[in-house]
Amino acid sequence: MPRQVLEPEQKALEINLDNSIYGAFAEIGAGQEVARYFFKVGAAAGTIAKTMSAYDKVVSDDIYGEEVSKRYVCESRLYKMLDHEYNLMINRLRDERPDAKLFAFADTVSAINYSRTIKGNGWVGIRFQLEPDGAPNDVVLHVKMKDKNNTLQQQAVGILGVNLLYACYHYHSDPESFIISLMDQLKERVNVDMIRMDGPIFKNIDHRLLSLYLVKHKLCSVAMFNSNKKNIHGSEFLYKNQVMVVRGSFRPITHVNLDMIQRSFEQFKTELDVIPKKATLLTEITIDNLKAENGKIDEKDFLDRTELLCSLGQMVIVSNCSERHQLVNYLSDYRITKFGLVIGAREMLNLMNEKYYQNVDGRLLAAFGELFAQDIKLYVYPAIQEGSSDLMTSKNLPIPEGIKFLYKHLIEREQIDDITGVDSEILHIFSKEVFNMLQTDELGWEEMVPSLVSQLIKEKCLFNFPYQRMEFEY
Repeated sequence: MPRQVLEPEQKALEINLDNSIYGAFAEIGAGQEVARYFFKVGAAAGTIAKTMSAYDKVVSDDIYGEEVSKRYVCESRLYKMLDHEYNLMINRLRDERPDAKLFAFADTVSAINYSRTIKGNGWVGIRFQLEPDGAPNDVVLHVKMKDKNNTLQQQAVGILGVNLLYACYHYHSDPESFIISLMDQLKERVNVDMIRMDGPIFKNIDHRLLSLYLVKHKLCSVAMFNSNKKNIHGSEFLYKNQVMVVRGSFRPITHVNLDMIQRSFEQFKTELDVIPKKATLLTEITIDNLKAENGKIDEKDFLDRTELLCSLGQMVIVSNCSERHQLVNYLSDYRITKFGLVIGAREMLNLMNEKYYQNVDGRLLAAFGELFAQDIKLYVYPAIQEGSSDLMTSKNLPIPEGIKFLYKHLIEREQIDDITGVDSEILHIFSKEVFNMLQTDELGWEEMVPSLVSQLIKEKCLFNFPYQRMEFEY
């Protein structure tokens, strides 16, 4: 049955009229917008035990403790707020309201300022009981506001908060509907680019799927999780650091994929403007790459690919960035000082041809400028030339005549460079061929992938391995 989309006022009133849901609101920045919705619809006494805001940093630190980073719109501040406010609710009301499902809602938000140096973003979360005196559950998310003035951004935070609280009590058993419902009455007004669900009612949820749902349903263009399969947000670990991104299908990871990852990152860390301990490697899978011929996404296939990446210690991006500069634009909010983008030689040739032939109308320099900003460098992984044993590298690509001068300039500026130390003996391996071998139970695929990958595919039956042959008795 289709989910009914309600106005925020309807959701707030429905919660207010449910006397079993009772809790506190603590909001830093962007006003008391979430609590205001529950007050203005009436019957707020049935839901609100307390509202508060600590705008002054000294006051906030006295209540919640200091932030080492001195940043107050951050993940750690939100969790301190949830810890403090939820514990107060339990200690004060557990005996007084034994039939109540207690909650603590918190947000720390910075809305757009007059000089527009702050675009508007924040952390929003809730800790709640689903049953009276039950164990707590957490939902935490990061939001970017897209409205162009402060008042509208505050309103959007209020709607998002109402949607979140309502979803916790109505869609907790269906994480995909939960995520979709966050955008009720908020289309094109906010991006939610990280969500985390913890607690006993969410114990069977795979966080990687939450990241996938955010991108799939266009709540954001980029979401990420670490090698422990925990959803993370770039603002907490990428700020003013250096980043290398390797895009691929990873279906499955082959010796070539692993060699590309390892060699490129080793080279990246030797660059003069890269501090090795501040360098981060991200592996990226795009939504387009995940779609089957029917346009649908196979969730198991996604989990199988990322199972291998995480097992090899990789952080994973799932994105809707068909163009690489879109990913760079997203990550630029974190003031990254150096970007490294890894690309295969054949893909590099296709990229150059595409940029040239699609922009012969005079936008050629602008098209290249989108990708080759000053702090971006492309690292080219070689390929075997067709009909030859020679290697195709950035230096010998058959670049269209009309951009040879520009291409040479990019190489001389060292914005395009070849990856060195590559194992040329493995360049004949392609993920698509290995995948087909897996599907048809063809011998020899194990030698084309790292030993850990082969082991995991067999142990966890990844990519529907082993292929089940039908046996007939005659």
